[in-house]
Amino acid sequence: MKQKKINWHKLADSVAEIPFSSNSMASVSVAGKTICVALHKDQLMACAQKCPHAGGMMAEGHLDALGNIVCPLHRYKFNLQNGRNVSGEGYFLKTFRVEIRKEGVFVGFEENKLFNW
Repeated sequence: MKQKKINWHKLADSVAEIPFSSNSMASVSVAGKTICVALHKDQLMACAQKCPHAGGMMAEGHLDALGNIVCPLHRYKFNLQNGRNVSGEGYFLKTFRVEIRKEGVFVGFEENKLFNW
């Protein structure tokens, strides 16, 4: 299986620079795209800004006790590690790799991947 090429883009100089709301999530723009970034138990995760079900803004939802992101519209839950819908509806939320480096916080997008958000 061919390894997917990841293009890394700097999101911020540090995690403290990300404008998190009281729900520990933020909508941020990087590389011409707006994504949702979430912080749960010191782990930074990123996903598409809109729910694949009805387009709810994920950053306006919340994180449950397990760190799943919950859409504010219909309460669909998604695992931020793999994008799987854990509440059973069968949808998939696009997730992105995040790395914290000495140069800052970076998010990785798959090369040649079309985004539908």
